[in-house]
Amino acid sequence: MPDTHIRTALPDDEEALGRIDRATWSTLHAVQPAPRPPHPPFFSERFGPHAHLVAVTHGEVVGYIRLGFPTSLLANAHVRQILGFAVAEGVRGKGVGRRLVRAAVDEARRQGARRITLRVLGHNTPARTLYESEGFVVEGVLPGEFLLDGVYVDDVLMGRVL
Repeated sequence: MPDTHIRTALPDDEEALGRIDRATWSTLHAVQPAPRPPHPPFFSERFGPHAHLVAVTHGEVVGYIRLGFPTSLLANAHVRQILGFAVAEGVRGKGVGRRLVRAAVDEARRQGARRITLRVLGHNTPARTLYESEGFVVEGVLPGEFLLDGVYVDDVLMGRVL
């Protein structure tokens, strides 16, 4: 979308991000139960605004991607991991998700990372297709790792070199 820009999240984005997170919840990508009131804050001590890139269209936050470390180990501090990703229904299919993924790759590079990884559910074809088109490859599969709606679903590990 031409009127969309990507920036680091601000504390004031919390309400909008929480709304997007709740509105987009689906077993296509979520392994936690559906969110119910009272809703916890979107930002946490571990993942504050600084850990999120947001897509803004016409002044409205329409998506986010969360970037962090896969572990607290110094031995893999050169790796960043996409730890959350959502795009509002109304702007899906318009390139917002792709721009967020590219921004996360650029940010990981800026931070000095050498690799970026993620985990995606095996049945989430739209996300897997996007990641593959952006250079991510399957690096491992945990077969039947999650039981979602009575179906065992694979946890797919993907990554790419920066």
